[in-house]
Amino acid sequence: MIIGSHVSFKKDTQLLGSVEEALSYGSTTFMFYTGAPQNTNRQKIDIKLTEKGKKMMIDNNINIDNVVVHAPYIINLASTNEFAVIFLKEELKRVEQLGINKLVLHPGNSVKLSVQEGIKNIIDNLNKIGPSKVTILLETMAGKGTELGKNFYEIKQIIDGVNYELGVCLDTCHINDAGYDLNNFDQVLKEFNEIIGLKYLKCIHINDSKNPIASHKDRHENIGFGVIGFENMINIIYHEKLKNIPKILETPYITNDDNSKERIYPPYKFEIQMILNKTFDNDLIKKIREFYK
Repeated sequence: MIIGSHVSFKKDTQLLGSVEEALSYGSTTFMFYTGAPQNTNRQKIDIKLTEKGKKMMIDNNINIDNVVVHAPYIINLASTNEFAVIFLKEELKRVEQLGINKLVLHPGNSVKLSVQEGIKNIIDNLNKIGPSKVTILLETMAGKGTELGKNFYEIKQIIDGVNYELGVCLDTCHINDAGYDLNNFDQVLKEFNEIIGLKYLKCIHINDSKNPIASHKDRHENIGFGVIGFENMINIIYHEKLKNIPKILETPYITNDDNSKERIYPPYKFEIQMILNKTFDNDLIKKIREFYK
């Protein structure tokens, strides 16, 4: 099972700290941002910490080819602003320095442009960036606001317009909220294959959803506690056609008993165990709170 979660990437420990955190959750892969997703502040990549992190991965049977970096949210390739192109180029260089070959990217928001104008900008900007050793994975989006990539046709249009190879990251919460029925995942996967092609699917974000199908909300929920449900999530995670694809949890942190956000706890160690056991634990949140007290 190639499964893990989002982990931190701190300036003092960088990749080494990310690996240590992933291992503490029982993960066999992980995903991280190389800096805060909401801004451009970035620390220089520390080569020594990178090498120590890589060695720890080797020692613990984590294949670096299954590790994923997520691009910051502030990149909007649907815009004509050159900043998005410049910053994404720099981010790709950082990911390459780390020895990682997958970068998940939100396609962009059309804002005041039409859908087709936004998609054209995404294609043009990706062609300006050009190919690198890192494959850009377009993430399927929920369709919140003016998000592009909200259906397989829009993703396919971008892939066809770019003059080098891209990949896709399928987010289960996003496609539920976009209108795909995960009660019939085989049909969804069939449609994905017919429109885009399964060969492009390189990563899956495993998230339940707080909102009903076609709500276009994009609010993640812990595994089995949302509208997608545990049985459907297990069906997706263990699907035979997806067994070699990295699966990444981005589910919400757990708050204190009084819902205070002064302390929040990562659920991933417990969710991964629940997934490996294939048994839903209704007391999961209570157990997480008790564990971290």
